[in-house]
Amino acid sequence: MTDHQKHLQSMERSPYGVSAAQTPPQSALKTLKVVFLLIAQPHQTLHSLPIAFEMAARHPNAEVHVACPTQNHLDYARSLGRLYPAAKIIYDLLPIPAWLGRLVERNGPGPLERLASLFFSRHYFKQFQAIVVPERTSLYLKRMGVTKPLYIWTRHGAGDRAIGFADDIKQFDFVLLSGKKVEQRLLERGLITPGDYHMGTYAKFDIVERLHKQQARLFDNDKPVVLYNPHFSRSLTSWYQFGETILNYFANQDHYNLICAPHYRLFNGHKKQAEALVRRFAKYPNILIDTGSTRSIDMTYTMAADLYLGDVSSQVAEFLIRPRPCIFLNAHHAHWQNNKDYRFWTLGQVIDTPNELGKALSDAFIRQDEFEGRQRAYVAETFEHQDRSPTSPGAADAIMRFLQKSHR
Repeated sequence: MTDHQKHLQSMERSPYGVSAAQTPPQSALKTLKVVFLLIAQPHQTLHSLPIAFEMAARHPNAEVHVACPTQNHLDYARSLGRLYPAAKIIYDLLPIPAWLGRLVERNGPGPLERLASLFFSRHYFKQFQAIVVPERTSLYLKRMGVTKPLYIWTRHGAGDRAIGFADDIKQFDFVLLSGKKVEQRLLERGLITPGDYHMGTYAKFDIVERLHKQQARLFDNDKPVVLYNPHFSRSLTSWYQFGETILNYFANQDHYNLICAPHYRLFNGHKKQAEALVRRFAKYPNILIDTGSTRSIDMTYTMAADLYLGDVSSQVAEFLIRPRPCIFLNAHHAHWQNNKDYRFWTLGQVIDTPNELGKALSDAFIRQDEFEGRQRAYVAETFEHQDRSPTSPGAADAIMRFLQKSHR
């Protein structure tokens, strides 16, 4: 049994449903129509979709829709629905022009494409009592006249960067939070109000457990696996400054395997560049490059790796569910000490140039005891559910309680 399988076994989850004691009493209120909108890149899907499935399975008075702008994204959502056979979901393709759908398929759902999709679908959204989203662009629907539904934010990721605490969060009627770390920062900024949020939700973990009953073997050896996970933002990522040097370093050594799995958005809309990169390093059996498959977003790599190498991606929080060594790349000379936006950089070594990588790797496993206590404390504050039970059922129930109270 692998370490990951032992870890999952220790969680003692019941992945295919909840006990009768957990099942909420059914309301006699009228049917509530709720849409889970997936308008951005697929990496956000796993943060909200499990809640949709649990809501549909647990609440007969909820008519649950899942809506996407493209058929490929909708098909992906539908394929995940097979993991929740009790959930009766209505899958909707957004009513956008064919040319816009082709544009989104070809270039990805950039800001203009997302706004256009919302605009052409604005009348569709008026039928619902609630719109549940993992992103914030959908708030523009309010400016487009869609003011009847309540807006619910599931968030996506559990990172520390300031973008997760932006002012427009206050426009949501109800928010789901992963833990105390996020709650404290949002309360300090006056972006949430007690009674209008629910604590302890990280839906992605629930569906990942269903997806990964067995850990895939990614390399034909037992060498330590390093996950390089650069962010997409040009002003924050290590990719443009360090990426080439890092890949060449691992190509010219035989002590480690490397998974290079950037944030999904780094190569989104840049298919030719992504394919060229994969071809360049295909001859190295110790290097796996994934520029945007579903494995890059469903924790396949964070569970398989022995060491995390990255910059500001929130995937490090998911990686640290099982404490392991981390190395962070300060490619932009950030003043990160005592900065809440970089709190996770206190959980491992921070290096300023790729020239320091060899020594940092050599020291990483030796120094892990130095960081493990901080890592465990960070995870406890980031993810409220200490018993490791599924959190999507509670999130679905909390949303329904809020909606029923609001529509009395």
